[in-house]
Amino acid sequence: MIRAVLLLCVLAAALALAVFMLNRLDEAPLPTHEVAVPAMPEVIARGRYLARAGDCAACHTARGGQPYAGGPGIETPFGLVQAPNLTPHPKNGLGGWTAAHFWRAMHNGRSRDGRLLYPAFPYQSYTYVTREDSDAIFAYLQSLEPIDSPRAEHALRFPYNTQAALAVWRALFFRPAKPGALVSANDGQPPSAQRNRGAYLVRGLGHCAACHTARNVWGAPLASAGLGGGMIPVRNWYAPALDVASQAGVADWPEDEVLALLRTGVSPRASASGPMAEVVFHSLQHWSEADLRATFAYLQALPQRASRAPAADPPGAAVLERGAQVYERHCMDCHGRRGEGRAGAFPALAGNRAVLLPEPTNLVRMVLQGGYAPATAGNPRPYGMPPFMQILGDTEIADVLSFIRNAWGNEAGKVDTIAVHRARERRGR
Repeated sequence: MIRAVLLLCVLAAALALAVFMLNRLDEAPLPTHEVAVPAMPEVIARGRYLARAGDCAACHTARGGQPYAGGPGIETPFGLVQAPNLTPHPKNGLGGWTAAHFWRAMHNGRSRDGRLLYPAFPYQSYTYVTREDSDAIFAYLQSLEPIDSPRAEHALRFPYNTQAALAVWRALFFRPAKPGALVSANDGQPPSAQRNRGAYLVRGLGHCAACHTARNVWGAPLASAGLGGGMIPVRNWYAPALDVASQAGVADWPEDEVLALLRTGVSPRASASGPMAEVVFHSLQHWSEADLRATFAYLQALPQRASRAPAADPPGAAVLERGAQVYERHCMDCHGRRGEGRAGAFPALAGNRAVLLPEPTNLVRMVLQGGYAPATAGNPRPYGMPPFMQILGDTEIADVLSFIRNAWGNEAGKVDTIAVHRARERRGR
């Protein structure tokens, strides 16, 4: 018994030492002093653009609040993480920070005082952001009006609210990027500055992997999953794979359609909805033409994975019959008798890859809650769908979606009533 206890103590001490050493490896040393130099107007303008490209305001601005003065909180499977005030307020913002402090937060995930930051702040992606871009973003944030908006306390469960737990998590799942580490390698094509820029935007500043990559039980993106799609934790939307043609891959799309989708939220083949509509509204519609083209070049060059075979659980005849009746009553006027939709207004459902995803959660959410494409300069008054949460029951929604996924040449698995119930109750799997 004594030997077992001693062995456990030795193992615990060894683990603690290993975690300590691993975390020392990513400590970015700060200069002993840093002279603040007023940023040039062009640097501030560049920082404003980069902050939009990184979609910083989406988390750091409360609904109806001052931009960058702190967000409403980010829900995670481990509790609520509060997004801090990024304005230069001396007490409650970044007023006491330097560019070096900010760079360490972006690159190493450490706060001004060296504390480990929670990965709800996507430093796993921001670690690829260059020092020059980090400095420009900081210069822009320092140019904002200081807002006295204190941050609420995190509401995380034990042990996730401890620095020790964060240290273990980082030792397992995070290493700061080395300079120049992010390139669009493994695409089987000659090196391209444009694709490298696209890789930087998609995998770095734009942090697309934060949604489009599956996560393990500890909330860490799976290294083997890449941009292969995954459920967005807590929000319970499925972000489709960017390397599968039947999901969100664009390897065979013309460039102008991809640019239209990213810039306006709509294209002849698809439209943005749910969390992606928010990204288009807050961020992508403001990207430069060159950056949008670079993003397309990178996404088009991604090595493609084979589509998954159709599900082997087709709905029965009774389900299809009931679903057809619901469709005729509530859906046909907009989406057409044969699911053909209406160009420029309502999307076609026949052959629509969002309809045919193996994971039907997004369809269920759209029927329950309704939804609109984002309002953008290229599509300022988008058409949308009203919510049917108060009109249709769980069985009716399951039936109509099962019908849509298997009509007009579509072929996909049935939608279960329990999946609708979970979405209605906002429960995950």
